[in-house]
Amino acid sequence: MNRQMQRYFIYLSYNGKDFCGWQTQPNAPSVQETIEKALSTVLRQPIPIVGAGRTDSGVHATEMVAHFDTEASRSYVTTELAERLNRILSRSIAIHRILPVRQEAHARFDAVAREYKYYISFVKNPFTHELRWMHHHRLDVEKMNEVAGVLFDYEDFTSFSKLHTDVKTNNCTITHACWHWQDADTLVFTIRANRFLRNMVRAIVGTLVEAGRGRLDVVGMRRIIEAKNRNVAGTSVPAQALFLTKVEYPSEVFDTEYNG
Repeated sequence: MNRQMQRYFIYLSYNGKDFCGWQTQPNAPSVQETIEKALSTVLRQPIPIVGAGRTDSGVHATEMVAHFDTEASRSYVTTELAERLNRILSRSIAIHRILPVRQEAHARFDAVAREYKYYISFVKNPFTHELRWMHHHRLDVEKMNEVAGVLFDYEDFTSFSKLHTDVKTNNCTITHACWHWQDADTLVFTIRANRFLRNMVRAIVGTLVEAGRGRLDVVGMRRIIEAKNRNVAGTSVPAQALFLTKVEYPSEVFDTEYNG
C-alpha cells in the first residue's frame, strides 16, 4: 500500500564541540549531516533535513528544530523513531520529540522567534569551562543592560553581522535582551528576536562587555549600530558559551489532526 509523504518537525539538542556547526560541510562533521545519516539508516532511504537556523562551529543548542519528509507510518515516526535515533547517535546529539506538521510547514521560514543564551563565568571551574567563557574581571551588569536597551530601537544590525554573507537583509526585530546572574559566579545574556544574522549574538555580547568594562555608553552603542560597519563593533566572544535555547512557531504549522 502506498503511503502519502508526511512532513515532521524534529526537536533536538546538541553539544557543538565536535561539529563544524549545523550546516553540512565538505570536509568536517556537521550536526545536519550526522542526523541525516541516522535518519537515512533507520528509515532505509535518503532523508534530507532543513534546520531552523545555522549555528556556527562550536555553538550548542538546547532546542533546535528541523523538518523532514517521510512515507513511514505516522504512529512509528511519532512514537518510536526518536528512540531509535538516540540509540545510534553519539552522546553529542539528543532527539527529544518528532511532531507531524502541515505539508507546507518550514522549520526555518515559519519560525517566529528564536532565543539564544550566552554564559560568562568568573571563577575557574573544571566541570563547566568547555561551556562558558571565562572572564577575569567583574563587569557592570547594570550598565550592560542599559546599553542593551538600545537594541530595541533599531532593525538594521549590519554592525554585528559577519561580513560577506548571502542574506538579503540585515534587518531583525529584537524583543528581549537582558543580562542576569544565574548564580554568584555565572552571568547569562538572553536575547530573543525574529531572526539572527551570522555571528550576531557573539558580536553583540562582545560589544556589551565593553560597556561592562566602562568603555562604552548608550551614545557609543547608537553610533556603532548606525555606522552599519562590523569593524566599529566589539570583538566576537568565543563560541563555546553560546546556546540556541528556543525556536517558536505559530500553532497553525502543526497538524491539527494529530492528538499526540
